[in-house]
Amino acid sequence: MTARQTEALPIRVSHVTKTYGSVHALDDVSLDVVSGEFLTLLGPSGSGKTTLLMVLAGFTRPDRGSLKFGDREVIRTPPHLRDVGMTFQNYALFPHMTVAGNVAYPLRLRNVPKAEITERVERALETVQLGGYGSRRIGQLSGGQRQRVALARSIVFEPRILLMDEPLSALDKKLRDQMQIELRHLHDKLGMTTVYVTHDQREALTMSDRIAVVNHGRIMQLATPRELYDRPANRFVADFIGDSTFLPVRRSGRGVAFGDMALTINGPVPEADNLLLMIRPERVTLVRDGQSVAPESNQFAATVREVVYQGDSYLLQSELVDGTLLTMRGAVRGANLSAMPTIGDRVTLNLAPDDAAVIDGSGC
Repeated sequence: MTARQTEALPIRVSHVTKTYGSVHALDDVSLDVVSGEFLTLLGPSGSGKTTLLMVLAGFTRPDRGSLKFGDREVIRTPPHLRDVGMTFQNYALFPHMTVAGNVAYPLRLRNVPKAEITERVERALETVQLGGYGSRRIGQLSGGQRQRVALARSIVFEPRILLMDEPLSALDKKLRDQMQIELRHLHDKLGMTTVYVTHDQREALTMSDRIAVVNHGRIMQLATPRELYDRPANRFVADFIGDSTFLPVRRSGRGVAFGDMALTINGPVPEADNLLLMIRPERVTLVRDGQSVAPESNQFAATVREVVYQGDSYLLQSELVDGTLLTMRGAVRGANLSAMPTIGDRVTLNLAPDDAAVIDGSGC
């Protein structure tokens, strides 16, 4: 597996709909995945992300729509003829087989010669850092090792597309964080087109070239991790990707205002009736007595309601004049914790114009 034998394929989903009774699991979904891209489908339980992945895999037949892998229409092609690798949430390994037997299974289905199977299985295990584990039983492996076996099985026949359904959800946090980086490196090494499903927004931000946020069977926004985080399309996306405070604002001249306070915004203001100022907690700073700030900065008077120490950071939750609780997150390193405000103190919170994002508040 040191070199790709086939090129990665682009994916084109066009107007795909899938209903179960009165429920639209997928509602006229269209999506293009670039060849060699790592695209994540992100959304809450029941949003339709796994249904879309099952349509790509061929396990779910949509009511209507088109699905192309490259130039080939595959909407009616059975799963075993789609040339896709698949890693499931529960790994779906065969406990009665050895590690090598599990990895070899897709090759045996394709009638690959026995000598070639042995070579390709060992190569796949080396790729996922399990060289020499072929003779072991599945029951002898840790959770992370089982995940690697499932991954080796999905790539051993060198598919042009790899589909992954929450493959890290069963791992503990430390191992999950480690495997996120390993999976991304493996994707870059193999160069195949990868579609990954998760409900974990941090996982999506860590691994993806682009993220499609899914809700109620529709794609709310498709963008890079940074675009999604900094400029979400609506409140649902903003709320699902990271922590935020939302302040109702109104148009005022060329900008917006919060109550009687005119705000300085460097980004665009959506063409929407319901506007919200999205404030990420790590973008807020505390103005100390005597500290000078840029005159164009947005400053909010507030009263401290909660101070929480979290090891590497601290949270300062303060109440604005309209009763909204605005959360600020600051780094502990370099902070004078002994001089921190206490509950009941009056403070001034600062938000730079570059960090002030106005979004469509109409939800989804």
